Amino acid sequence: MGTNAFLKILPEMVTFLRVAELGSFSAAASQLGMTPSAVSRQVTRLEKELGVQLIQRTTRQLRLSEPGIEAFEHCRALVAAAQATMQVAQQFVGEPRGQVRISAPKAFARHVLHPLLMDFLERYPNLDIQLVVADRDTDPIREGVDLVVRLTPDPPQGLVARPLMPVRQIVCAAPRYLREKGAIAHPRDLLAHSCLYLGEQERDNRWRFRQGDEAVEVVVQGRYVANHSEIRLDAVRGGLGVGCLPDFMARDALDNGSIVRVLGDWEFQANYQGQAYLLFPPNSFMPSKCRALIDHLAAALRRRD
Repeated sequence: MGTNAFLKILPEMVTFLRVAELGSFSAAASQLGMTPSAVSRQVTRLEKELGVQLIQRTTRQLRLSEPGIEAFEHCRALVAAAQATMQVAQQFVGEPRGQVRISAPKAFARHVLHPLLMDFLERYPNLDIQLVVADRDTDPIREGVDLVVRLTPDPPQGLVARPLMPVRQIVCAAPRYLREKGAIAHPRDLLAHSCLYLGEQERDNRWRFRQGDEAVEVVVQGRYVANHSEIRLDAVRGGLGVGCLPDFMARDALDNGSIVRVLGDWEFQANYQGQAYLLFPPNSFMPSKCRALIDHLAAALRRRD
């Protein structure tokens, strides 16, 4: 291929990148404003120019070949560099501008992210936010999301993982409930109490605690099982029982005294906890709009902790 021959296949590289990201000719065509057949022809032209097969096609799915995987990484870097070039002026003149799409789980989005995004929008009048609230693992590449918040002890490979804050589950109750039903000094005391738990998995009512060398597992029971942490908080605050809650959600209620922490000197070894990470694709040319939001969230959560 001649020195400048690559110039004529730049559009084909972009088309191939979108097909590889979305896993579908038709999805890429919809995003690019083309027909699926036109997308297929562009990918075929690129393969012919390179002399290798990039995509292995079957009736049910597309799969990148070994050279296709390597070409995908180069094309992604090429497009990222082009996008960064278009944003050079924004990095040096005035405020970042444009829209940032960010996804987060419902409870975290409502109680942690939303107030910080409100501050961010006030600080950056030329930036817009689209908040995608979803209790599932959002794929930033396939779903066109710039940033993803995920609560996990093990961030996925292939994405940059910026730690935001630790997330723990804690056990809480309303003061009046404890006055009526009795204090809780040891995890086994929970056997005499009505407990609120998730109920999504079979072992969700098996609460595990550790203090030094002592480990205790208690099978709790209760009249109200709810897989929504805000509902459990409301029920705990209303005196319905002892509940497990994410610490970020319980913070305000603990501060105003409407609930208190139970067994705080024990480590509650619950599921659904770990680290909140901000995930995004590897990109040497991070858009200034995304960098501004990443820095804002990280700084705000450092101050909060």
